[in-house]
Amino acid sequence: MLLALLGTGFYMKWMSPTVIADKGVELLSTTFMFSLFVSLVLYAAGLKSCSQSSSLKAHATGNFIHDWWFGVQLNPHFMGIDLKFFYVRAGMMGWLLINLSLLAKSYVTGTANLSVILYHLFCALYITDYFFFEELMTSTWDIIAERLGFMLVFGDLVFIPFTFSIQGWWLLKNKVELTKVAAIANFLTFIIGYLVFRGANKQKHVFKKNPKAQIWGKPPKVIGGKLLASGYWGIARHCNYLGDLLLALSFSLPCGASSVIPYFYPIYLLILLIWRERRDEARCSQKYKEVWAEYCKMVPWRILPFVY
Repeated sequence: MLLALLGTGFYMKWMSPTVIADKGVELLSTTFMFSLFVSLVLYAAGLKSCSQSSSLKAHATGNFIHDWWFGVQLNPHFMGIDLKFFYVRAGMMGWLLINLSLLAKSYVTGTANLSVILYHLFCALYITDYFFFEELMTSTWDIIAERLGFMLVFGDLVFIPFTFSIQGWWLLKNKVELTKVAAIANFLTFIIGYLVFRGANKQKHVFKKNPKAQIWGKPPKVIGGKLLASGYWGIARHCNYLGDLLLALSFSLPCGASSVIPYFYPIYLLILLIWRERRDEARCSQKYKEVWAEYCKMVPWRILPFVY
């Protein structure tokens, strides 16, 4: 609906399709200030919560910085809306809108080429896929474990749309001509990353809904009746992170190798996911105890088999 409204606005010449690309700094600063405001409101409202439900119960340490940064409530609501999902949606939609404006700007300036098309195509497919398979988000770390504070609000509203689009901004000023071999390699990186990322998340989600559902045509291996050790989850304990990293790399590869700037996102994501994987390992070790130890023995690799 939003795309249709914007398309109508462009067609009627109420606004320019390059308006976001032209006002990027202003939009970034405004969104950053909004995320600060929202996180403070969430902190204050969370402290007042008397609910004992797991989603709304207040988890306050008394340390303002810690509680404001990580959040007080797991899934705060406003007028019946789950704010955590709402902000993720806003971030993904913002990323797409920024990219569409950047693509329009590239077309207007005459810089649109194979590199630009590949980057925007991969991102558009990834974002569309997110909304199509949004239900699978309900079993991810962000939803089940992270509380909603400044870290997630800033990540959703500012970091996702403005950092994930760095490659598009960079390609506006830097022309990259990809060879056919490079383009094919880039495409394969995206496809493999997508299959691993989406496949792993889907297997975990299906297993949680039906522990007896077959994985790759076979009954699932289950450790202690709780942990899936089949399919991608029998290859690495966080195989979905590997797929996410390959996807991030595929967004940057169209920019070539002349600068490290377009690779900020995959580099950052690597650091983030290793940090998150360590936190998840500690949480699972405490929650599942000997069952987790048995799973780690059966599946020794954390993210990348035979490497890490």
